[in-house]
Amino acid sequence: METPLAVASVLYLAGYAVRVLAHGMDQIWLDLCLAVTLSAWSVFIVDYAVRVRLSGLKPLRFVRAHLLGTVVLILPLLRPLQMVKIYEQIQRRRDQPRLTLYARVMAYSSLTVALLGFAGALAVLQHERGAPDATIRTFGDSLWWAAETLTTVGYGDVTPVTPTGRVIAVGMMACGVALLGAVTGSFSSWLIQTFTREDEKGPPGNSPGAP
Repeated sequence: METPLAVASVLYLAGYAVRVLAHGMDQIWLDLCLAVTLSAWSVFIVDYAVRVRLSGLKPLRFVRAHLLGTVVLILPLLRPLQMVKIYEQIQRRRDQPRLTLYARVMAYSSLTVALLGFAGALAVLQHERGAPDATIRTFGDSLWWAAETLTTVGYGDVTPVTPTGRVIAVGMMACGVALLGAVTGSFSSWLIQTFTREDEKGPPGNSPGAP
């Protein structure tokens, strides 16, 4: 199911993006994008139901054991994040060379931040652009806001004013702190490990057996 799930993730994000960014197009095309989005979502629902059935676990126990998959299923905003896990499974199945642990954490966290920022920008734009006194009215505004929120900078020049937009903001702030912390923490650990190895080697003239 790796390939169908990856395709479904791309189709979900593409259909949702077109509906938000091209909201002025003919209704028939908007309905088509909605159908693509819902069809892609149904693929994940079927996959989740099959995995619950084959696991032999009770539903509540399966939910606790696969919390990320459950969250991704319930919250369409996080649907693209499934591609990160799918990519890892494909790499293992095809016996492709794998990156070191630190590099993998940084790469996957960066990919997750990019996907989450794009999806969050779309969701906020959808709910904010028609609201009274809204400061987020274009996709550029929402991308700028997403970058501010994920990095927890928060200049305050553009902010959500609707309840839904603020809920999305809270989720993105929490995810931003965790994901960026994983990137910086992994990079710091890699630097410490590298410098430790260099110190253990010592100067060339102090190596064992040197005259």
